[in-house]
Amino acid sequence: MSGDARRASKFPLRLDELGKRNPTAPAAKRAQKPTSVSRGPVPKLHATAVAARAMLRPQQLVEHAHVDASRRVTPSGLGLDSVEMRRRMSQRLTQAGVGHKAVLNAMATVPRHLFVDAALVAQAYEDTSLPIGHGQTISKPSVVARMIELLMGGANARRTLSLGQTLEIGTGCGYQAAVLSLLARQVISVERLRPLHDRARELLASLRSDNLRLVYGDGMRGHPPNAPYDSIIAAAGGDALPTEWLDQLAVGGRLVSPVRQAGSERQLLMVVDRTEQGFEHNACEAVHFVPLKSGLVAG
Repeated sequence: MSGDARRASKFPLRLDELGKRNPTAPAAKRAQKPTSVSRGPVPKLHATAVAARAMLRPQQLVEHAHVDASRRVTPSGLGLDSVEMRRRMSQRLTQAGVGHKAVLNAMATVPRHLFVDAALVAQAYEDTSLPIGHGQTISKPSVVARMIELLMGGANARRTLSLGQTLEIGTGCGYQAAVLSLLARQVISVERLRPLHDRARELLASLRSDNLRLVYGDGMRGHPPNAPYDSIIAAAGGDALPTEWLDQLAVGGRLVSPVRQAGSERQLLMVVDRTEQGFEHNACEAVHFVPLKSGLVAG
């Protein structure tokens, strides 16, 4: 046999040559007895060999795999859906001057990224306001924390260590309502824009806040059925505070709302306390909110 023939007979064979090698050979001749080997220590498999053997094992039953998957714990501390992200935001709020521990804990609990548009989710924990559609925004974390901290300074809130019966004007996406629900006995949140009201209901459903009620209505009228309120907070500013809000504020209660400064477009954060003698108004720092409007918008 020539050298070329010898080389042609070697493996690997072409596909068309499989089965042609000595096809008439008896089966008994083709089946050779295994060569005996000396008994010695079994060599350890390499990692690749172990992985290959694992791949050949039968797959688990579907129901078993489902049970195993349900036992897996989603790691915390990674990505936006992590305690660490919210803790860092809380630390920045502390550095910005927010000192109320209950407020900081509430801010560190509610996942803000769930309430912003998917295209803006990377900015969820930055101290910036973000658009939520229909000309509205989700307020900066520092503004939310500051306003709620001011609410906690009301007489009734200091006495009970709770915001008590709380009215929110302007639900928006529902983020601030979720934070309020961790600090109040009950939260009534009113939104005049039906699309935002419906969206907030969807977003808040996963949080299962039993003490939070959303109302589709005109916020400028407040919400008389559940008055009086220990705390009232507004997410929009007008030329003056509606008298309906003041009427629905309980004695010992506090109202926090932006109000446009007379003769300018500048807004100031106004704090109103109701006492047995009447109302006490105090203007705080400048803020920027969407204008306060009346009337319902269905779509």
